[in-house]
Amino acid sequence: MQIIRIDTLDDARLDDYVALTDVALRRRTEPERGLYIAESQTVLERALRAGHRPRSVLVAPRWLPQVEQILGESAAAADTPIFVGEEPVLEQLTGFHLHRGALAAMQRPELPDASALLAHARRVVVLDGLVDHTNVGAAFRSVAGIGADAVLVTQTCADPLYRRSVRVSMGTVLQVPWTRIESLEAAVPVFREAGFETVAMALHEDAVTLDEYAAAPAERVALVFGSEGPGLTARAIAAADRVVRIPMHHGVDSLNVAASAAVAMWALRGAA
Repeated sequence: MQIIRIDTLDDARLDDYVALTDVALRRRTEPERGLYIAESQTVLERALRAGHRPRSVLVAPRWLPQVEQILGESAAAADTPIFVGEEPVLEQLTGFHLHRGALAAMQRPELPDASALLAHARRVVVLDGLVDHTNVGAAFRSVAGIGADAVLVTQTCADPLYRRSVRVSMGTVLQVPWTRIESLEAAVPVFREAGFETVAMALHEDAVTLDEYAAAPAERVALVFGSEGPGLTARAIAAADRVVRIPMHHGVDSLNVAASAAVAMWALRGAA
């Protein structure tokens, strides 16, 4: 294993870690660089278990033994360069205090075909147009914990492998199979061919309550959640097979999208 001590930032091999603040990352889109950032030892372990390959790891000296052990347990990571630097140097490089043990620059995996994900699934979640990376990560964590077989995100949805998404999800974006689809409307025929009923979660005059739907759901269900502000578009709702809403109290009209996904998945967890 290559242990490389860094005392200066003038090393081109460190470019993956330059200015990782959220503001900087919005200007420098990670997918175009073919990488994502795994932050913390826990996320690194989950990335390696998912078969993802690290390009390098950045770590402070006190975390080096743990990181060496994690990498040593993965054949794919045996020759990974480990850059070791004092915390002030690392903070200057990345733009924030590195307090979670490690950062790893990971090669982005090739996304699977949607049909392949649906082949053996019963409950899947579709995230359509979410713009907040925190909500994407939180939604992944919620539905992963409750038992979603896969997550599909539309082209207008924020990146699940954005650093904040990965961090908020506690690495579950690396555990739940997921892929991108062009749009819900374009994907509905794929869902139907795989035997799925597409359920739009929306405040709509034709919506039935979640309790009603959960009493007799389809055997295979794709739950669709829209963006944080306007929710699902009229076209997306029209394309769905059913429209379902979560009953609310105290004048509240809806929940945060990650909370909604958790509630809906929980309601359907033992059905069908």
